[in-house]
Amino acid sequence: MTARARVRAGKHFAGNRQMSEAEFDVIVVGGGHAGAEAALAASRMGARALLITHSLDTLGQMSCNPAIGGVGKGHLAREIDALGGIMASAADRAGIHFRRLNASKGPAVRATRAQADRLLYKAAIRQALESARGLTLFQDSVDDLVLEGDRGRGVRTRSGLEFKARAVVLTVGTFLGGRIHLGKERHSAGRAGDPPANRLAARLRELELPVGRLKTGTPPRLDGKTIDFSAMRRQPGDRPRPVFSFMGRLEHHPQQVECHITHTTGATHEIVRANLHRSPMYSGAIEGVGPRYCPSLEDKVVRFADREAHQIFVEPEGLTTAEVYPNGISTSLPADVQLAFLATIPGFERARMTRPGYAIEYDYFDPRELGADLQTQAIAGLYFAGQINGTTGYEEAAAQGLLAGINAVLAVHGRPAFTPRREDAYLGVLVDDLVTRGVTEPYRMFTSRAEYRLRLREDNADARLTPAGRRLGLIGEGRWRVFSLKQEAIAKERERLERCRAPDPQGEANGAGNALTLLRRPQWDYRRVTALPRVGPRDAGNGEWPELARQVEEAVEIEVRYAGYLKRQGAEIRRNRRMRGTPLPAELDYAVVRGLSNEVREKLALARPATVGQAERIPGMTPAAVSQLLVHLKKRELQCA
Repeated sequence: MTARARVRAGKHFAGNRQMSEAEFDVIVVGGGHAGAEAALAASRMGARALLITHSLDTLGQMSCNPAIGGVGKGHLAREIDALGGIMASAADRAGIHFRRLNASKGPAVRATRAQADRLLYKAAIRQALESARGLTLFQDSVDDLVLEGDRGRGVRTRSGLEFKARAVVLTVGTFLGGRIHLGKERHSAGRAGDPPANRLAARLRELELPVGRLKTGTPPRLDGKTIDFSAMRRQPGDRPRPVFSFMGRLEHHPQQVECHITHTTGATHEIVRANLHRSPMYSGAIEGVGPRYCPSLEDKVVRFADREAHQIFVEPEGLTTAEVYPNGISTSLPADVQLAFLATIPGFERARMTRPGYAIEYDYFDPRELGADLQTQAIAGLYFAGQINGTTGYEEAAAQGLLAGINAVLAVHGRPAFTPRREDAYLGVLVDDLVTRGVTEPYRMFTSRAEYRLRLREDNADARLTPAGRRLGLIGEGRWRVFSLKQEAIAKERERLERCRAPDPQGEANGAGNALTLLRRPQWDYRRVTALPRVGPRDAGNGEWPELARQVEEAVEIEVRYAGYLKRQGAEIRRNRRMRGTPLPAELDYAVVRGLSNEVREKLALARPATVGQAERIPGMTPAAVSQLLVHLKKRELQCA
């Protein structure tokens, strides 16, 4: 424990006995991405919150790749930001390499990604937590839950303290029964260098919650001073450089650096194949299922045997360290094998390994046992968020932590839960997928998971969610003023372009109508239209900053160009909402629903979907089965009338 941590702990807990006798509104267990967002959300909503973590020095730790965002993940980060969360803002304060992925494609799949300095990111999270009003931090390991009947009422720590609360949010990451694998070596750990939460894992298993094992992993880390970057392809950051937060500015960014790209070779693959018997994944030592969309190097070599090379993104870990993260070669092969295959990769021939890669296996609990508010159905007042629900990734964890923290406070105050729908937010897609379908492998967000992704863009996350955040008490006056200014500027610019007569692009004297007409044409973008002499650039106003001005311009262009598609999609959503929103009674006996197969009946009885829409998304459900459900409900309604 550092001197600063001791001061922090002493400041709040001089007299631990009296403190443990106090009752909090919400206790958050775990100081990772989910825990930070849960605790900060509770604080912003005015709750008395306690965050307990095994080490205050690891608050906001980026255990794997120090990066935020990407396709799907960037959408989640922006939605967290739109609700007042910290992730995107911390990425702006720590980002050393920014890119806009899929910039040449449609707006639905464009996504921001920031490579971050680990220390700067952690410092931004720590500062936010320490300055949050009403939030108390405490360093200890949680070993047990305090239960009163079937209700969670607090936690007990390893040091013997008991803390009471009206709601508890568990965000324990890979620490539940965590086990690290490196070749034949295996030992218990929450991550490299940190102990696992075995006592808490055992206690949760005693509650007879459905539990399984999942696996994730990391690549070896390398000393950048020993890497030959001239043998690799340069990957500079984007210009103009994007900002992550809707409140972000370029001046928030630290010094920028380049990333690089290299690849595996045939020799790399030969070494891996020759040593598969030494991999815990193929020797049977690992029971857990790994992420299909982020496979280990062993998996890539076996599953894609026809591929001659696999791409590796060579990413710096920070401005004050030479350590480098080779993204794309996660492995649990023995250290000597890792050294051997690294030497076959262009640019890594003389690279020195600073830490070997490893796999980690951990407990997760079936998220189908959760409500849409992320509260466990078995124990009232107990919320799960993050990898405990079978997800992978910082952004997925943070999104769940935010929702769990919000709903824990709402429940304490007797208010209805906040449960965004699939058509409203990726947050809604994420939670609905988890609680309806469950997981068979670590869940990762992709834009392809959203039926209405044209509506769920990065650029309009604030328009979709910030008003809800304001109602929930998550958005302060300053943030709300900026949001209102932006929405007003968008409306004014659309009105201005509608009034502007634009010259015909073919030079005809009659013109082409107003400027909005031109903007709907694929070959015309906002900058080209506003460069026309009869249109001209808009008056940005004295109170705006350049990043906000770009947000306004992007919003106008996308809304005008895709107005027809968005209108049709809106009509489709309204039709489907009427059907999918039909509630399914909790006591419904699916055995008496005519026309359903035995397999579908079993799945419905197990999942107990709350609505027809949730039932529709259960794997194996067919349109015919959904129709039979609707017919049965209609007959039931007529019988009860």
